[in-house]
Amino acid sequence: MKDIMNLTKKIAFGVSVGFFTNFAFGQTLQEGINSADSHKYAQARQVFTDMIAKSATADNYFYLGNSYLTQFEPNFDKAQENFNKGLAADKKSAINKIGLASIKLGKGDKSAIAEIKQIVKDSRERDPEILYRAAEAITLFGGAANADLAIDYLNKAVDKSAKNGTPAHYYYTLGDAYRLKLTNSPQVAGSAMTAYEKALPTAKNKASVFTRIGTLWMQAQQWQSAKENIDKAIAADPTYAPAYKAKAAYDIRYQQNALATQDLINYAKYADEDPDTQLEISKLFFTNEDYGNSKMYLDKVFDKVEDPIKYKLRAYLQYADGDYAAAKASMDMFVSKAEKSRVLTADTGLQGLIAAGLAEKETDAAKKAALQTEAQQKIAVAKAAKDLTMKWDQELIKIKGGGAVNQASVDAGPTNPQIEALKKQVAAKPQDTDALFKLANAYQEAKNWNGAVHTWQKMNGLLPDWAPAYYSLGYSYQQAGQNELAKLAYEKFISTVKPADMEANKETLSYAYFAVAYLVKDSDAAKAKEYAAKSVQLNPNYTDAVNLNNQLNK
Repeated sequence: MKDIMNLTKKIAFGVSVGFFTNFAFGQTLQEGINSADSHKYAQARQVFTDMIAKSATADNYFYLGNSYLTQFEPNFDKAQENFNKGLAADKKSAINKIGLASIKLGKGDKSAIAEIKQIVKDSRERDPEILYRAAEAITLFGGAANADLAIDYLNKAVDKSAKNGTPAHYYYTLGDAYRLKLTNSPQVAGSAMTAYEKALPTAKNKASVFTRIGTLWMQAQQWQSAKENIDKAIAADPTYAPAYKAKAAYDIRYQQNALATQDLINYAKYADEDPDTQLEISKLFFTNEDYGNSKMYLDKVFDKVEDPIKYKLRAYLQYADGDYAAAKASMDMFVSKAEKSRVLTADTGLQGLIAAGLAEKETDAAKKAALQTEAQQKIAVAKAAKDLTMKWDQELIKIKGGGAVNQASVDAGPTNPQIEALKKQVAAKPQDTDALFKLANAYQEAKNWNGAVHTWQKMNGLLPDWAPAYYSLGYSYQQAGQNELAKLAYEKFISTVKPADMEANKETLSYAYFAVAYLVKDSDAAKAKEYAAKSVQLNPNYTDAVNLNNQLNK
């Protein structure tokens, strides 16, 4: 589910595109710029609002309006309201005209590119600010097809501003524009890196530059260099929130989910309480498969944010919890409120999974058949698009086996004082893998198989490279009667054992190979024979495996 929210380009860069800065505007504007760049949008907007209160100029309305475009999910209505106020203050304000064109472009209207070109042409390309603003809009919303135009405007803005000192964020945005080209060309990556490096001498916050450099190295899959620069960013400013966001992406790449969770906790700590930022934090926890934290942050701001993506996120969380009816209601709400361009193939696939879940409990034969047909059609759309947001076939297996294991089904199973004490311990420290290990085993001893599955899944999330947890998950699934999911978990165990650990895990590997062979003996004879033979090879004294191997080779 790592790309579930279709994070925007500016999020992938790790930091938002900066604002135009000119020291003639004074320190207050610079404070707003720094706050927005640090993902403190509420603080930035307060600065810009105070500036308007002191002087209701067209430029000041633009700064406030633009802050709604550069946030994680643009608020086009708020942006438009302020750009219109800017034009009311000065009907010739070029940057507010660019702002309105940005909204059109952000909504998918490509004719806005021609509008931006005309605004730049009318300015005779004399004003670096207009050139910069045009490029910023194209970088935010123009896509790869218009990257060269943004680069051209930015290079001209750099030249025009050189006499008075080129602001660092001109270079930031130039680097971001090169990255829009979506190419693996070393020359393009080198141009982006050069732009970022030129920003270093004048950048007020070096962390902003190092974070961008780090995420550029991540894009090039040069992970050591990426980590080095992200570490430099945190060293330069330990309170710079976007650096922790970039570090979380790095840790997720290496399946260090526990470290990623701590990174996101730090990100939440140093970003501000702006509801849109909190919604973004919820999305990030979701991509890390930390559904508990994701739900907590979403619930905190659900009624405070207008962006319809909140309904989609809630739908995914409700689906993960097995509440298919509620998930359907949330997805229906998202689709009815969102721009069509924001409804992705993954969303269609999710609608299919929800339909499959509803079909399992439907008693009316006609309705059941209709839901099953809908499920097949919509999941086929996602698979045809090669969408990897979810493991579509595995999710279907899970649904047919009774759906997701949630806390309610766990609590309905057997318990005892040891389990209750460990549950409190885990609730206090969700990343305590030692407590989770003990709780999973306590559930197994009590034969609360849903509890064991639920807890081993959390262990897999926090320690994805620790093979034994997959074996235990497979065993728990098998005891719960979820044979297909048990088979997948056993195979995950087999593939996760490192070569250096083969000898130490030889006996458990033998059990896993036998379990898979036993589970597929009636459906895949060839695989059953292969796995039974491997089980015997690893443990010649394993009687069950020997007997199955003999039976399969009669």
